[in-house]
Amino acid sequence: CLLKPALPLKESTFCISLHPRIIMSDATSDIDVDSMTLTRFVLNEQRKIEGATGSLTLLLNALMTAIKAISTAVRKAGFAKLGSTIGDTNIQGEEQKKLDIIANDLFINMLKSSFEVGVMVSEENETYIEVPAGSRGKYVVSFDPLDGSSNIDCLVSIGSIFGIWKKVCDGPACASDLVQPGRQMVAGGYAIYGSATMLVLSTGTGVNGFTLDPSIGEFVLSDPDMRIPSRGKIFSINEGYTQYWEEDVTEYIRQCKFPGEGKAPMNARYVGSMVSDMHRTLKYGGIFIYPATTKSPTGKLRLQYECNPMAYVVEQAGGKSSNGVIPTLDIVPKTIHDRAPIFIGSTENVDDYLRVRHECDAKKLKA
Repeated sequence: CLLKPALPLKESTFCISLHPRIIMSDATSDIDVDSMTLTRFVLNEQRKIEGATGSLTLLLNALMTAIKAISTAVRKAGFAKLGSTIGDTNIQGEEQKKLDIIANDLFINMLKSSFEVGVMVSEENETYIEVPAGSRGKYVVSFDPLDGSSNIDCLVSIGSIFGIWKKVCDGPACASDLVQPGRQMVAGGYAIYGSATMLVLSTGTGVNGFTLDPSIGEFVLSDPDMRIPSRGKIFSINEGYTQYWEEDVTEYIRQCKFPGEGKAPMNARYVGSMVSDMHRTLKYGGIFIYPATTKSPTGKLRLQYECNPMAYVVEQAGGKSSNGVIPTLDIVPKTIHDRAPIFIGSTENVDDYLRVRHECDAKKLKA
């Protein structure tokens, strides 16, 4: 081998043979030749379940395709002016952007083509989306196709959120299919489009994170068995609405900032994109709060495609989620677009809030 004597031999050093047409390299040691892709991971999990048919695997593959396409669109959003509004609003009264429509259409079309979905609920559609009889499957999927899209133009991380249930009724969709509590979910998760694209998924046996490797176009297991710390140092809430908070929220945030002599205050972090704020909470611990207010007495976030999927992931990772009274996953929705307050994150942080709420409720009863 012809090597420069001044340079130490490294793993990536090329050895050049005397034969001019033969070039050898040990740089392949940097390439994982046995990657645990998302498809491979789900197939492995499927084999552990007696009687599994593979239908959920096919559904997740369809979701993965939609998320890959959305990730590409997000990367091109600035050049293609996809962050501009189209002049319409969705059922939530929010301005729709071009990328919202693209993401929604991708989710709907990919899920329909999987032949595993019977009915869908989207943040962008006023009514549910029923799959034609010839393509109908046994699952219900609720999704927010592009969470945080108001942040597209300022390049803040955005994401997609989804929850999956089994249909209750045979044949066409019925009300019981659409308003199941989160406790009956069979899978849930989110994708985040940031410095990398990551898919965080739970199928009821823990939480795993898969990062999109653009060189092979596959999601590869990068964060196995994700666990949220039992306590964190970060609280996340929109303090611009302080004047509309109830007493318990005001008191809890005061204690976060002024914990008492000898104790360090918690750090405040708020992005305004639920996926971004929740991904940080899952990784570092703490609490994310979107409470009911005097302006929004039933809360602001939607139960079926925002609160429930996140609560499902966090509980599977060892955390806790509540509406202040009962666990988020135990709430029985009345409509597909129900809203709910949410207090979610590390178990000890959420318990601290619930203690404060109990104390405030006790004071009200005495008054």
